[in-house]
Amino acid sequence: MPRAKTRVPSRERRKKILKAAKGFYGRRKSNLRLAIDAVAHAGQYAYAHRRDKKGDFRSLWITRLNAAVREYGISYSQFIYKLSKANIQMNRKVLADMAISDPDAFAKVVEVVKAA
Repeated sequence: MPRAKTRVPSRERRKKILKAAKGFYGRRKSNLRLAIDAVAHAGQYAYAHRRDKKGDFRSLWITRLNAAVREYGISYSQFIYKLSKANIQMNRKVLADMAISDPDAFAKVVEVVKAA
């Protein structure tokens, strides 16, 4: 029985790392030892920032909502409080999108909230 050689699998492992390091600065893109470390760190940052992205978008929606409802003479915190008091089940993402894309419908929501 012929002996198994590791040439092809090991080359594939190296190619996978160097492909992931493409675009990195200096020897980090071409030197395998440096690329392994750089790719590992990049993966850790990518993992953490995928979770941070959710909070970033939420703060963006809150900022947009605050700017939109202040045109109607109400603050963001009062708007959210009265929204729940009026038993309107709309999340910040939908409300922020509505404020930008459909201002007439958003104005109606604000009027209903103000009446509550």
